[in-house]
Amino acid sequence: MANIKADEITKILREQIENYQQSVAVEEIGSVISVGDGIARVHGLDRCMSGEMLEFPHGVFGIALNLEEDQVGTVLLGDYTQIREGDTVKRTNRIMSVPVGEGMIGRVVDPLGQPLDGKGPVQTDQRNPLERIAPGVVDRQPVREPVQTGIKAIDSMIPIGRGQRELIIGDRQTGKTAIILDTILNQKGVDMICIYCAIGQKRSTVAQVVKTLTDHGAMEYSIVVAATASEPATMQYIAPFAAAAMGEYFRDSKRHAICFYDDLSKHAQSYREISLLLRRPPGREAFPGDVFFLHSRLLERAAKLNDKLGAGSLTALPVIETQAGDVSAYIPTNVISITDGQIYLEADLFNSGIRPAINAGISVSRVGGNAQIKAMRQVAGTLRLDMAQYRDLAAFAQFGTDQLDKTTQAQLARGQRLMEILKQDQYQPLPVEKQVLLIFASANKYLDDIPVSECARFERELYPFVEANYGGLLKTIAEKKALDDAVRADAKAALDAFKERFMQSAGAAAAAN
Repeated sequence: MANIKADEITKILREQIENYQQSVAVEEIGSVISVGDGIARVHGLDRCMSGEMLEFPHGVFGIALNLEEDQVGTVLLGDYTQIREGDTVKRTNRIMSVPVGEGMIGRVVDPLGQPLDGKGPVQTDQRNPLERIAPGVVDRQPVREPVQTGIKAIDSMIPIGRGQRELIIGDRQTGKTAIILDTILNQKGVDMICIYCAIGQKRSTVAQVVKTLTDHGAMEYSIVVAATASEPATMQYIAPFAAAAMGEYFRDSKRHAICFYDDLSKHAQSYREISLLLRRPPGREAFPGDVFFLHSRLLERAAKLNDKLGAGSLTALPVIETQAGDVSAYIPTNVISITDGQIYLEADLFNSGIRPAINAGISVSRVGGNAQIKAMRQVAGTLRLDMAQYRDLAAFAQFGTDQLDKTTQAQLARGQRLMEILKQDQYQPLPVEKQVLLIFASANKYLDDIPVSECARFERELYPFVEANYGGLLKTIAEKKALDDAVRADAKAALDAFKERFMQSAGAAAAAN
């Protein structure tokens, strides 16, 4: 019989107890109670976070939106038709995020950052959360630097600055997307990343936008985030947040970005659909009570950061589509109150050939002259007022101008010429120095004795003439960004010479006829 040495056994047992390591892999798993219309109700995820990504079978993900006592209401992303009742659901412990970075530039992606342009996977390994708290008051600085849209009517009367939120509002087919495209084209060579977010639009429309940007070489500094009308409401809901997260990457890395949300009316409708399916109580027009917060937390992320944080900026240009010009509806008034001004496009103006169809009376920029270069402030000071007064006078003058006094007739004549020179063709953004020269000509009455029908030709021939004979003038305006006495004198000399030549050619043409 072998000798049992108690102390040796004790020693071995003690060593084994000391070296024992317990490793338990804990995975929180729940199961689907019900599923339908892109919404899944999940039981068993007690520690789930709001906004967390949940993993479903077949590679489908969801976002936890409703955290209830016994279940979690989840919106599903991607192809959710294969999800069945009883399927297992895993927590990922990650808040919903999207890929961001330099690799996104020039790409067309969906709201999850997956490519739609057939150019292979997106080369980026950095991600930003979909929802982020906007920079605080102390982290910001006032809006001072201009964002030049290249559109005369906007840059002169309703200027937009870096870090501003300016609403583009109007009925369908009044040129809202046209303003966005011109603004993107005008950012060439200005170190501004443009992010165009299409929400609930037709695929053909998005394809047309991408083609336009590609043809003009603008995709080199643009990102297109598309959640088209055929996508589920959940994808349309997260699209603008994904675009904002991509823009924040550039804002936080001391760069400048501009986000166009086209349009937030459809975004609100997709959120309403999700909320009603999640059984949240409806409010006015069946929108949920937090539809204001939905847009305010999105648009507040646009900011001009202070110098300590790198002075980067994110500018937001949301679009709202009105029904029959009703700007006092629920969603339009909400977004008007969140933004720093609005550009109002009117169907009547558009149909009467005034394009861009901007109503100067109710359009406004709450940043005002701060977002303009000094030269533009000097020449366009009273332009918006003049235009608004002209619109009022024109309404009265419909009944005949014979009875009006000389001053009123002169004001009407000026207004007609102003309307004419503020017209602009699409895809032809104008550099700010040329805009300054044209408005300077108008302010100094160079157009007053030219027939209204000839104003467009006056503008068309002015720029080549000045570039050929007074080449330094436009360059000086662009560099100095202000009009001193010397520049004014040069501008007047150039305009005098051009006006003389223009009148001679007009006289010759009249004689020939």
